[in-house]
Amino acid sequence: MARSAFPLSPGVAKPEQIATVLEKEIRSGVLGFGERLQSENELVQRFSVSRNTVRKGLEELSNRGLITTRVGIGSFVTFDGKRVDDSIGWSRALANAGANAETRTLRLEVIEDAELAARLGIQNPAFIAVDRVRSNAADGHAISIERSRMPLSPELEEVPLKGLREGSLHQTLRSAGLVPDHGEEWVDIEMLSGEDAAVLNCPPGTPFLRGRRLTRAADGRPIEYVVSLLNPQHFALHLEF
Repeated sequence: MARSAFPLSPGVAKPEQIATVLEKEIRSGVLGFGERLQSENELVQRFSVSRNTVRKGLEELSNRGLITTRVGIGSFVTFDGKRVDDSIGWSRALANAGANAETRTLRLEVIEDAELAARLGIQNPAFIAVDRVRSNAADGHAISIERSRMPLSPELEEVPLKGLREGSLHQTLRSAGLVPDHGEEWVDIEMLSGEDAAVLNCPPGTPFLRGRRLTRAADGRPIEYVVSLLNPQHFALHLEF
């Protein structure tokens, strides 16, 4: 149902205002249970804001527990049968899926990787490397290891010095205005090398799911390339069609 334009007030964060307007519509019954929200394009026009602002508003609405977002056709990872919604950040997504995960940062530094730069179609070979391992907080068994690579940019140049915002790569990227718009992912099986096996405290040759995920901004700019090794005792790939 079409809704009239809504002028936002100055002095209050626009995403917060968008979330509050939509929350009132949900709680008042204007939007019924299971009813689809307006599209991003419609919300952009309605509130006269950017697509990025609309997405932040919808993320806030999701944080308030009032909406869920879903891609109609695609694949996603599950943890113990529960969907891992990594659009909210990997740590939070695992917590929501019931993983009692403890995270340890192995690496946070600037590196050069000419091969990866060529693969992503960018000239600068400098990347911020963030390697983290996650284990079960109760008994220490391995959950995953993630190796993230972000093209070094002015928005991120202080990250190696100041660290991740609130310990979260998700928050760090968004606070820098780097919001994923689209991407692609590949999943296969990898037998753990001796080095990875030592980090994960598993026997060498143990089969792990390997995910390789590339996210890009709306203009096609690469934001993050991450290789994840996931313990198949917990993780699986689920396809909806």
